[in-house]
Amino acid sequence: MSWRTVVITGRCKLDYRLGYMSVRGREIRRVFLDEVAVLLIESPAVSLTGSLIEALTNKKVKVIFCDARREPISELVPHHGCHDSAERMRQQIAWREETKQKMWQGIMRDKIGKQADFLAECGYRAESEMLWQYQAQVEPGDATNREGHAAKVYFNALFGMKFTRGAASPINAALNYGYSILLSIVNREISACGCLTQLGVFHNNQFNHFNLGCDLMEPFRVLVDRAVVRMAPEQFTSAEKHVILEILHQEVIVDKSRQTVLNAVKIYVRNVLNALNRDDGEAVPSYRLKP
Repeated sequence: MSWRTVVITGRCKLDYRLGYMSVRGREIRRVFLDEVAVLLIESPAVSLTGSLIEALTNKKVKVIFCDARREPISELVPHHGCHDSAERMRQQIAWREETKQKMWQGIMRDKIGKQADFLAECGYRAESEMLWQYQAQVEPGDATNREGHAAKVYFNALFGMKFTRGAASPINAALNYGYSILLSIVNREISACGCLTQLGVFHNNQFNHFNLGCDLMEPFRVLVDRAVVRMAPEQFTSAEKHVILEILHQEVIVDKSRQTVLNAVKIYVRNVLNALNRDDGEAVPSYRLKP
């Protein structure tokens, strides 16, 4: 089972030899590729051989590329995630609108409920109660935008009334970085299941290649929020990024068992896709934090 997150920070050449990823920089190191779940390449001064790209794709390793500012900019997405991807795509295209709207209602209730729990944990009782009210009001497809109302209350409570998500700040940089990593992990599982990341349940932006990923990552956002609140970053450097990456190895409860977030995302995505294929918009999976 793959479990490691490997971060490449400086100039080097990555190659594939006899089951290992060879990292050729000032020193030569080897990493057993079967153990790698995520490969994060922070520097644009890194070259990859075609044989390594083939191996990474076949072993379903999520590869994330960063720009010169070391911010995620792109990722490696395979054309074919599984042997019957054509059938999976036909099923996905056939998902009924009513079923998708019910599924989105469940996803939003799950997300807002986790936000409410976190606010209560932080001592914001009044705001937590407000979010529980919003959660109860979520309609199929979230027609009344309870998510947006909840988000305003939630972020203002955590980061202050002057906080806005679009502002340039260490907090927003940390949130964006964490959300980008989560999105990449969710996209990996969607592709591995043979589905198209472009065709979402709720998100349908024609310019977004990852509409479905944006849908299914929503309940996991609170894990990033918790890490950022605890860090309270006054700057956003490599140290803060590594704290964010540790989220992937945090343990949560899913399907009555303890799993890392990496495994929980895999289980969650497969459960959602299976429910949609069964035309069951009521079967919304969930996870909870380890006690």
